[in-house]
Amino acid sequence: MSSTVEPAAHRCAVVGSPVGHSKSPVLHRAGYAAIGLTDWDYRAIDCDGAGLPGLVASLGDEWSGLSVTMPAKAAAAALADRRSDRVELLGVANTLVRNGSGWSADNTDVDGVLGALRAHALADPGSVLLLGGGGTALSALAAVAELGATRVTVAGRRPEGRRAALELAATLGLTAAECGLTAEELSVAVRGTDLVLSTVPAGAADPFAELLAPAPALLDVVYDPWPTALAAARAGRPGGVGTSTATGLDMLLHQALRQFELHTSRPAPAAAMRDALRSAVGPGAPELPLPGEPEPPLPGDPGGADSRSPAAAAVDNSGRSSAS
Repeated sequence: MSSTVEPAAHRCAVVGSPVGHSKSPVLHRAGYAAIGLTDWDYRAIDCDGAGLPGLVASLGDEWSGLSVTMPAKAAAAALADRRSDRVELLGVANTLVRNGSGWSADNTDVDGVLGALRAHALADPGSVLLLGGGGTALSALAAVAELGATRVTVAGRRPEGRRAALELAATLGLTAAECGLTAEELSVAVRGTDLVLSTVPAGAADPFAELLAPAPALLDVVYDPWPTALAAARAGRPGGVGTSTATGLDMLLHQALRQFELHTSRPAPAAAMRDALRSAVGPGAPELPLPGEPEPPLPGDPGGADSRSPAAAAVDNSGRSSAS
């Protein structure tokens, strides 16, 4: 009996540098397994923005799509021959889809922010304090504008780093202000804010965790390590203060659900992909509610014990944690 493994008819990958920590293989492989796509394969490829055009040009016809992470998102937008309206607006893409003669670019980071906020019933943020001004901040701005936000304060270390976000806010019709990433300035900016949305790298917001914890709602896009200092500070507050916290894992899940649909032209099996992600994160992973499910407990809440489904590990056919 032959032990030869048939090559996959359809290939996808997450591309970025570094990329070894990515949970995207766990998510997408779980989706393939859940709906019986046995001839689909998903891997991780280390490649920066400068190398992306050459990599894409080398891919055979079996390649159906790419998930693009930092630092290659601008390069992904530039090389595509078709771009969604979001990509045209933001100038960055996290999704490439084979379109026959070339590649189409889209940005599902916006879907990630939208899905994370909606899943936690945070879909009406009138006023937003946005930490950071990079590509993820731009996607977050597009998302909160779609949800009807009217005011945003962009907080960053340097004025030049805030410029692109301020320009986009003006284009989106938001009333915009700016401030530095200092305790003094943030203590003023957080007053009257409905949502703190942190897009800064891991650790950058830690000095301001207690200062920002009383805000009515939080989305921190960092998911490793978890809980972040911001989420942990909110979990320690008295009940009724700062109880709605969306996480970077929520955002990762929801951007992947839309990306899966773009790559495969099939509905994403959301619960299976969610369970596989929680299994990969391990004990202490946040609940990651899907729309219509109840609000999860905050980190540190006794009600937040690990509740992964028994089938979660079976859904993840990656053979290892993508964080390894």
